[in-house]
Amino acid sequence: MNIRRAVPEDAAAIARIHVDTWRDTYAGVLPDHVLLNMSSTRERGGWSGSVLRGESVFVAQTVEAGIVGFGSCGPNRLRDLPCDGEIYTLYVAPGYQGHGFGKALMTRMLAELTESGRRKALVWVLRENPARFFYQAMGGRRLAERNERLWETLIPQIAYYWTLPYAAGE
Repeated sequence: MNIRRAVPEDAAAIARIHVDTWRDTYAGVLPDHVLLNMSSTRERGGWSGSVLRGESVFVAQTVEAGIVGFGSCGPNRLRDLPCDGEIYTLYVAPGYQGHGFGKALMTRMLAELTESGRRKALVWVLRENPARFFYQAMGGRRLAERNERLWETLIPQIAYYWTLPYAAGE
């Protein structure tokens, strides 16, 4: 397993994983039309731009399978919460979940936030997403809840946070 900073050539793999994991994880949680209208081509452009702008995007890869997961992080986008860092995304391709890729990506992103001077980091997760148990197992503590209106649907979400620097088992 290798965790590294993403490069523009990774955008297609990141986009494919993004679409595949959303369709796998959020079926029955998000409106069908949202999942059906997702496009690897559109996602590729967005991820390519993120990497080119120097945003903190990381990939997990193996020699055999190539890129199997990715994550991104940076400053907290909601200033009303007592965290200055945020994990924006963390997705591991179906079939590769439960093998340590998510933990390795999460640990790397928390280290990145620490290196950039952040003191606390949070992640928002859909309440119906089983990944919330992953964040709890990684030491995330419940910070807040919200109902965000997306696609004309109220989406319940939970925020988990970590004090930085992160230590496994914290």
